Amino acid sequence: MHLHTRSSGRLASAAVTAAALAALALAAASSSSAASIPACTSSGLVAWIDTSGNGAAGSFYYDLEFTNLSGHTCTLSGYPGVSGVDLAGHQLGSAASRNPTGRVRVITLASATNVNAPDSWATVVLRITDVGNYPTAMCRPVTAAGLRVYAPGQTTSSVVPFPFRACSRSGASYLSVEAVEKGTMSPQ
Repeated sequence: MHLHTRSSGRLASAAVTAAALAALALAAASSSSAASIPACTSSGLVAWIDTSGNGAAGSFYYDLEFTNLSGHTCTLSGYPGVSGVDLAGHQLGSAASRNPTGRVRVITLASATNVNAPDSWATVVLRITDVGNYPTAMCRPVTAAGLRVYAPGQTTSSVVPFPFRACSRSGASYLSVEAVEKGTMSPQ
């Protein structure tokens, strides 16, 4: 009987080990398939802004959107680079600061087959502070022609036409962005 208990214990231990190895293999396969999805590149994305922003406490909040038109699935993670630009494309003031409100996640975007493809776009909350909150000499207010946008992790940009009041001097942090997240509403 003592021998039977020892064998049962070994079998149970072997079963637990096999289950643990199977779980690890499944997790590794999952993460390797996620790792095999390439990062989205600027050339495959369209950046645009939902102009129906909301105002609160001297700031306006807009959804900056990225739609995947690359023809293949890709991922986005982190913060985009954003700055105001004039008509000639020159940067106005300081680039957007990062607001660490949300958690940085890897967002998988399917390639858009139509403008309402729910899994083909992601969003970033963009805050534009009313430049009237800054002393004129510190900010030197002007009207920006749009936003220069770099997708997270990319070094090429696009310009999104969007006139707004901006600081032409560096120093005043009039723009901030949150980390990219999955889009929650259908693009218009």
